[in-house]
Amino acid sequence: MTGKDSVVLVDKDTVPQIMATGEKGAPTVTLATVESQPNKAVERGKAMRQVVAAFVANLGTINTGLIFGFSAVVIPQLQAADSLIPVDESQSSWVASLSAIGTPIGCLLSGYVMDNFGRKKALIATQIPTIIGWIIIACASNVGMIYAGRVLTGFGSGMVGAPARVYTSEVTQPHLRGMLCALASTGISLGVLIQYTLGAFTTWKFLSGVSVIVPVAALILMWLMPETPNYLVSKQKPEKARRSLARLRGSSYNIDREVEQLQAFAAKTNASGKKKLSLRETVQALLHPSCLKPFAILTIYFMMYQFSGVNTITFYAVEIFRDSGTKMDKNTCTILLGVVRLIFTIVGAILLRRCGRRPLTFISGIGCGLTMVGLGLYLYFKHKWDTAVPPIEPTATWIPVACIFIFITTCTVGFLIVPWVMIGELYPMKVRGLVGGFTTCMAHSFVFIVVKTYPFLTHVLERHGTFILYGCFSFVGTIFFYLCLPETKGKTLQEIEDYFSGRTKSLNKPKAGIVGQQENDGQQMLLTNGAKPAVLSPEKNKLLP
Repeated sequence: MTGKDSVVLVDKDTVPQIMATGEKGAPTVTLATVESQPNKAVERGKAMRQVVAAFVANLGTINTGLIFGFSAVVIPQLQAADSLIPVDESQSSWVASLSAIGTPIGCLLSGYVMDNFGRKKALIATQIPTIIGWIIIACASNVGMIYAGRVLTGFGSGMVGAPARVYTSEVTQPHLRGMLCALASTGISLGVLIQYTLGAFTTWKFLSGVSVIVPVAALILMWLMPETPNYLVSKQKPEKARRSLARLRGSSYNIDREVEQLQAFAAKTNASGKKKLSLRETVQALLHPSCLKPFAILTIYFMMYQFSGVNTITFYAVEIFRDSGTKMDKNTCTILLGVVRLIFTIVGAILLRRCGRRPLTFISGIGCGLTMVGLGLYLYFKHKWDTAVPPIEPTATWIPVACIFIFITTCTVGFLIVPWVMIGELYPMKVRGLVGGFTTCMAHSFVFIVVKTYPFLTHVLERHGTFILYGCFSFVGTIFFYLCLPETKGKTLQEIEDYFSGRTKSLNKPKAGIVGQQENDGQQMLLTNGAKPAVLSPEKNKLLP
């Protein structure tokens, strides 16, 4: 090579940028592996196909929101003097919390079904008990039937949690994954809003009948969706994986490359094989650091997040507004609360892609702590005013309403999104479904504990003491998150698994722009005027937004 000649060796599927040459024909080194604009279609499949698949997979999470919001509107109706099925305070707490008893069982079963029968079949199966449960509640003639229906709907809710998130994370590409994984949280918030709104104008029986529409639609539409390519590759079905990717990415996408990447990673982690993992192999995988470390982090995350009081507010919203002393209509406040939750779930999904997991978690931890302590202090003074002789008229009744709304705002952008998204990110491929089920099981166990103990705590600590306790949990959780929660924004699933396995020491990005820096996989090389090859970054790695 002489004069101004230069040769660029690149992968055939990428288009290099033109290199400028300096004086005396010496080439100026540029990032030749940066793809040109027209070639992005090769690296990114059809976005709409992935959005549709993720939306259908997360339809069942709307039902979870319906279950969460149901007790907030049904309990005041059941406690009314003209109720067809009158209940006392103890029975009301069971109506609220029994759905969370069935949920952990569904979570555990979903992991087994997901890993052995596929993500798609798990999402189909989860709708059946939910449909039956809503029908039983709609036809209930005594409180026992309501109990049974709540357990069944909770069981179905537990089954849908992990499969929806794992399916979404496996069918979407990295630039869409973070935002689409947050659809689950958006679906829950939408379901809560639907129940709050309809419950203000209709009877609980009619509400139950309407609620059955969602799982029926989810069951029918999920039949039309493909299985995830990750699962098919792990079961040594590459041809089916190619057909699945063709439906999810489109004809212009380099399907073979992604299948080869999935096969290579499955081989590296021993996640592929025709025979199922034995009991011993499964236990070994579950006890491996790549599984135990993220499981411990997410379990503590869910505990702190639930004990921040979010589901106490969700399940007892009408009652809490009634007892706060506000002069606003309690049903209007509840509907507005559902609207705020839905809006900020969408905002949180967008921020998740831009800000990452840790900053949003810190916003939730600090915001929830401050607002719960603020609400508790106001209720403390209100208790003093109510017990004074003569009673004192409460003032500044907007304060508890503001605390509740700011609480939901800050909680939604982080706590209600981040840990659920991380279920699909942190766990190793070969036990992702199983341990994802364990994690959602733990999450909903904490839901049951918090919702069931709320009436007890209000008797022991009074309402103000209960909310101050929730605020303290949020502050303690923030310290834990600062010390232990990893940032997975911009990381591939493979990088995350390598980190927890100990194969890499950090998830921090290496400094870019240094020519000659070597990567392990898929490098592209730039040769300049007889110089040794300089290794640049590989083709666009799959990054978690």
